[in-house]
Amino acid sequence: MEVRDVHYSHYGRMCPIETPEGPNIGLINSLSSYARVNEFGFIETPYRKVDLDTNAITDQIDYLTADEEDSYVVAQANSRLDENGRFIDDEVVCRFRGNNTVMAKEKMDYMDVSPKQVVSAATACIPFLENDDSNRALMGANMQRQAVPLMNPEAPFVGTGMEHVAARDSGAAITANHRGRVEHVESNEILV
Repeated sequence: MEVRDVHYSHYGRMCPIETPEGPNIGLINSLSSYARVNEFGFIETPYRKVDLDTNAITDQIDYLTADEEDSYVVAQANSRLDENGRFIDDEVVCRFRGNNTVMAKEKMDYMDVSPKQVVSAATACIPFLENDDSNRALMGANMQRQAVPLMNPEAPFVGTGMEHVAARDSGAAITANHRGRVEHVESNEILV
């Protein structure tokens, strides 16, 4: 394996697409959308816990490192669930120790939180990414990072649902913690 190659332990931690072109390709990487660095410096990605007694997806979110993930069977985020959060199909597409496989639904330990957790915020903003050639996806991700705000912004015709996340995380957008109506705006305060 080359140092520049994508490794299975990068899943949900390092974006497999967003990397500079040229001599640094594969050497400089970006965190995936939901990844975080823990207190020991290891990159973790979130998973939804499966209740082993009921085989239902719970609201509990556990962040796992690549080493911890190797011990568990992880279902894909797009696995079909019923209204009670149980797997519909008897066999589920999943990952175990870095291999994609199909296993019985009773064997699932975790489920991905989102199909977008594999890629970075810039890559997740590329519409129809799964249909793009990998070279075009690489160029698109790099262009997204370099995007310049518009003078007269308009809502996009096509979106991916990640635009609000990028705006929120930029630190330039002001958000309220609770619903409300803007009553008054001054240069130093906004009254909601």
